[in-house]
Amino acid sequence: DGMNVLFIVVDDLRPVLGCYGDKLVKSPNIDQLAFQSIVFSNAYAQEAVCAPSRVSFLTGRRPDTTRLYDFYSYWRVHAGNYSTMPQYFKENGYVTLSVGKVFHPGVSSNYSDDYPYSWSIPPFHPSTEKYENDKTCRGKDGKLYANLVCPVDVTEMPSGTLPDIQSTEEAIRLLNVMKTNKQKFFLAVGYHKPHIPLRYPQEFLKLYPLENITLAPDPWVPEKLPSVAYNPWMDIRQRDDVKALNVSFPYGPLPDDFQRQIRQSYYAAVSYLDMQVGLLLNALDDVGLSNSTIVVFTADHGWSLGEHGEWAKYSNFDVATRVPLMFYVPGMTTSSVSQGERVFPYLDPFSHILGLVPQGRSKKVVELVSLFSTLAELAGLQVPPVCPETSFHVALCTEGASIVRYFNVSEEKVKEEKDGCDDTYRCFNEEPVAFSQYPRPADIPQWNSDKPKLKDIRIMGYSMRTIDYRYTVWVQFNPNNFSANFEDVHAGELYMVETDPNQDYNIYNNTSHGCFFKKILG
Repeated sequence: DGMNVLFIVVDDLRPVLGCYGDKLVKSPNIDQLAFQSIVFSNAYAQEAVCAPSRVSFLTGRRPDTTRLYDFYSYWRVHAGNYSTMPQYFKENGYVTLSVGKVFHPGVSSNYSDDYPYSWSIPPFHPSTEKYENDKTCRGKDGKLYANLVCPVDVTEMPSGTLPDIQSTEEAIRLLNVMKTNKQKFFLAVGYHKPHIPLRYPQEFLKLYPLENITLAPDPWVPEKLPSVAYNPWMDIRQRDDVKALNVSFPYGPLPDDFQRQIRQSYYAAVSYLDMQVGLLLNALDDVGLSNSTIVVFTADHGWSLGEHGEWAKYSNFDVATRVPLMFYVPGMTTSSVSQGERVFPYLDPFSHILGLVPQGRSKKVVELVSLFSTLAELAGLQVPPVCPETSFHVALCTEGASIVRYFNVSEEKVKEEKDGCDDTYRCFNEEPVAFSQYPRPADIPQWNSDKPKLKDIRIMGYSMRTIDYRYTVWVQFNPNNFSANFEDVHAGELYMVETDPNQDYNIYNNTSHGCFFKKILG
């Protein structure tokens, strides 16, 4: 009978991980997982904000089908009664369990994380989650603030703990229950960090001396960036430490030394996350289930760390849409594991430098909307059918094809080298494409540009990423009937990956892009 699934989803984690080539970060436990997994180096979210991205990959439908672009509607009522990935596993005999932030809490998951449809028992939320945005950060003056940069002494925190520590403990408890009851499970664990505030145990700072921290390679707003594409990072401006800097709206910039502190704390939060993931995977070994459990590790979207003069998510750039994505499948991504063999011994981020290169790495461009069908296939369940053109009335179907066909990467290496496109316009065959989108209330940055409510959306930026380019068109959007008018293009962006990997030089206005446009309409 099928394998268990451990589904780990992280909030706001861009691929700053050793296994993705980052030289600064200490992430030995996630790297160890990657070493036993197939790792996708070009995986993208469908919208770079929490609720829309999560509802999209948990239902296997794109944001234009869930009709969720903000935080304020529940798809079953507002769009269609779509089955979710955990619901499908539950209907196929799995015990489905949710720990931490899996669905975005609130109205977008019916104030219940979609229980009881998606989960066998009510989802677990750490009791200390409610203090996340309180004044728990000690300033230089000894007073407490609600800061962005917030290393803490855990013993001084409410209940002497932090939410992700509690989530790890609960997930480990559930693994033990599942082992005892011999039940087949789908366990989703959602970690909060490195989501802001960057609140983590202060000892992780010493892994990242400030003198080793650089600014982003492109910390300026690109000259040819359309104003509609820029996100003014309102959420970080509201934190006490950023407020005190009195930075001008909308373009900033933040002072260099503070940019370094944000980057330092983001890295420290990633190492704190790595420790949690390490403890969780070590527990999977402890209960003897590493040989019968598929492990997926991903994030809901990325996070800008000063690139293009931007912070946070809320854009269509790679830094906001690209996510880590890896699948550990015993006997498929690794040779079969014998009972009791340790696959994931815990590695202390303070003493382990791993430097392991993942065995299987695919450069294929893939999307999170494919997770549902991919996991169904890996678990040996029937893969949900492909959605028809309009699928509001269809309860079970998916808009993302399974990517299991990319798991055998040995053949792709040779071919990929030869596939580089000399003629940009001719390489439109069946190359994989990732689609993302982002809504805006206006052409110029304003207070609600990052997170417009549905009724205020006037423009939708549809973005297409292939191995060679990112192409984005910002078009007129009507929130009353959810329609985009591709004849009313407000602005466009085109970046060629090979010559402009950081997406700083927009060549949209000096390129003929009829065929890109056709493809995005396709």
